[in-house]
Amino acid sequence: MRAQVRARGAVRLAVAGGNHPSIVAALVRAIEDGLVSAVEVTGDSAAIMDAIPAPLRAAVTCHEAGDPKACADGAVAAVRDGRADILMKGHVDSTAYLRAIVDRDTGIRAGGVLSNVTVAAMPSYPKLIAATDNGILPAPDLAQKRQIILNTAPLFLGLGIDPVKVAALAATEKVSDRLPATVDAAALAGESTSGALPGFVVDGPFGYDVAVSRDAARVKGLAGSTVAGDADLLLFPNIDAANSVAKAWKFHGQAETGSIVLGARVPVLLNSRADSADRRINALLLAMVCKGA
Repeated sequence: MRAQVRARGAVRLAVAGGNHPSIVAALVRAIEDGLVSAVEVTGDSAAIMDAIPAPLRAAVTCHEAGDPKACADGAVAAVRDGRADILMKGHVDSTAYLRAIVDRDTGIRAGGVLSNVTVAAMPSYPKLIAATDNGILPAPDLAQKRQIILNTAPLFLGLGIDPVKVAALAATEKVSDRLPATVDAAALAGESTSGALPGFVVDGPFGYDVAVSRDAARVKGLAGSTVAGDADLLLFPNIDAANSVAKAWKFHGQAETGSIVLGARVPVLLNSRADSADRRINALLLAMVCKGA
């Protein structure tokens, strides 16, 4: 992926809140690796510039901002004004960051809904796997779930995955009115079969085991599904399940992960403030893949 995006050329990056060693480390690596040609960063200008090695400072423009809202607003403005191609969350809280993005007057939402997706590579699964929505929508309804799937189109197009196999997850494979997630999953699977979701093959409802294990799919009589045991994207019924699983991949699955937000005018990085520079670079690579799609 790194070689692929390098060949397309460096991007311009806006960063909301650069006052943290992991943020500066990610910026330095991105510039040194040729991924980023210019950075606009908000925060404590003097502290940020002091932390940037002298040979790289010409690529960095700092904008003084004293609180999370000002940091987020300033970085979003850089994107809105055409001075940056990708937006990165730095050391600011997610609430201030997302409010700046979706503001009706000054934000950069493209329309529809924003959704977060985490992509993982881990030893226990033979290919990349993604989870959504694990960061924005608490309990998406059917229409939002449909849009969450469609939001990922530029990501998977950039990754060269076509069609995208989507497992709509629930606690059981049986459709029941008592479990709305199963009803939504069946509805989306039906839409996919009718061709209403071009580029995606959606099936479900599936338990997590059926989505990622061919053996589990076979035992449960679902071996005939093209998605079961071979999912590219896991569509979760709520943010609690999605967020928990994505974090379990990181801490128990030895996963390399990156997370981005889709549905804005540009790809948006929504890293946890606890994330390392490596995970921030992974997210930047995913965002650059989307830009090239």
